[in-house]
Amino acid sequence: MSRQVMLVCGPILIILLTTTVPVVQSGKVLVFPVDGSHWVHMNILIETLHAKGHNITVIRKPDSWYIKEFSPHYTSINLNTAGGFGEEFLEIFISRLLEFQREGSIWARLKLEMELWQCFLEMLKAENELIVKMFEDLQLMQSLKDAKYDLILTDPAMFGGIILGHYLKLPIVYNVRWTLYSEGHFAIAPSPLSYVPSPKLELPDRMSFFERVKNVVMYSIFETQVALMIAPTYNALCKRFIGPGVSYFTLLQGADLWLHRVDFIFEFPRPTMPNIVYIGGFQCKPSKPLPQDLEDFVQSSGEHGVIVMSLGTLIGQLPDDVAEAIAEAFAEFPQKIIWRYKGKRPSALGNNTLMMDWIPQNDLLGHPKTRAFVAHGGTNGVQEAIFHGVPIVGFGLLFDQPDNLSKMRVKGAAKTVNFGTVDKESFLKTVKEVLYEPSYRENMQRLSRLHKDVPVKPLDNAIFWIEFVMRHKGAAHLRTESYKMPWYSYHSVDVILFLLSAMLLIFLIIYSVFRCLCYRTCMRKKKKS
Repeated sequence: MSRQVMLVCGPILIILLTTTVPVVQSGKVLVFPVDGSHWVHMNILIETLHAKGHNITVIRKPDSWYIKEFSPHYTSINLNTAGGFGEEFLEIFISRLLEFQREGSIWARLKLEMELWQCFLEMLKAENELIVKMFEDLQLMQSLKDAKYDLILTDPAMFGGIILGHYLKLPIVYNVRWTLYSEGHFAIAPSPLSYVPSPKLELPDRMSFFERVKNVVMYSIFETQVALMIAPTYNALCKRFIGPGVSYFTLLQGADLWLHRVDFIFEFPRPTMPNIVYIGGFQCKPSKPLPQDLEDFVQSSGEHGVIVMSLGTLIGQLPDDVAEAIAEAFAEFPQKIIWRYKGKRPSALGNNTLMMDWIPQNDLLGHPKTRAFVAHGGTNGVQEAIFHGVPIVGFGLLFDQPDNLSKMRVKGAAKTVNFGTVDKESFLKTVKEVLYEPSYRENMQRLSRLHKDVPVKPLDNAIFWIEFVMRHKGAAHLRTESYKMPWYSYHSVDVILFLLSAMLLIFLIIYSVFRCLCYRTCMRKKKKS
């Protein structure tokens, strides 16, 4: 009897099990990444998508210095041309920028801005050549069409992935913080300059009158620079490979989904859009045990704890006098110091300082004995510090770093060092304030609790929405069509002019009628007299 029951129930049980297990459909994802630190978080998305059964293809340049040609998580396509700039180019460029910052004069500041724009234009030219050669490779373009990808995942800090996605007519998902245009929000969401600070000005969201003046003026200057120096180059590419009547800005805004690498723990509150999904801190994870030798060093700090210092992947060394000043200041602390540094070993380095070429940064920040994080202020490092609740002493050397640290400073979780004037005493004073003033750690731990108090983890949220776009062949219902409007319509200039004209016409009619009545009244009086 039991055997007969099993024979009957067995198939039913199998059917029930197969209906309750979710069906995982494998998608084909084309990835057009940006090299350097941008690849670090793109690679996390790639590995997670691969683990869920999706097939990933990554387009890379032959001179890529982070993006490996061979990986168990993706198949790579090598372009036939180099990117024109690599690790060595950026290291030389950054070294020159640091020298200008150390000068500290207005002329040095002007040279710094000129160098930034010169470098940017060189990168622009290199990418322009890369895009042209990519599209002229007819065999490559045909193979990309024939592959029938479900979507393209790209970083809009560069233009190659954007224009390729539109050319292949694929749904486009951005892994974004910055675009060539500006910070991501400024390209798609309303950004009232009365309380939304323009990027890189280090302004708070509660601005004084003159700060708002500065915000408007600098925003206008940057918009003019983009219109004159960036847009023409990319607009020419759009016309050549996509068609007439298409601009860089409309292609940029035409993406289906923006996975934004911030949240409103990090960013100031501001207007947003339905197709912006916030995944700030998605690369963060709980710390793992340290290697035994490093754990022994950390434990030797006793009740004082450790200070971790790292200036990111690009800034491997500092000017000798700055490195000596930092080492001399560190030597006076009772804490143990773990310093990631590739430059010449400072002569003033104390016995309490361990200098390493590479450190497990996430694991150190998550260690209970870590008291402060001395950092350059990059987005990844700041997000990890928020996740683990470690206050920051920031240098804010380049690119978005000063702006990132400014936000943390406003939130009371960081204090910055002036790189142009830093010496032993100023560095010592700043680190001591962050170490011994409880509010810095309390504020950062409050931000950490807020960041973690979410219904869905940021990485899971990112993967859900990528798969959502694959399932529905895009997300047009979330994308505003406002980017197709001319600027005068978007800002209602035509409506305002129409209403003003109508009011003026009504006023003229009333004035004419009143004048006519007055004239008739006067004529009657004259006749009576």
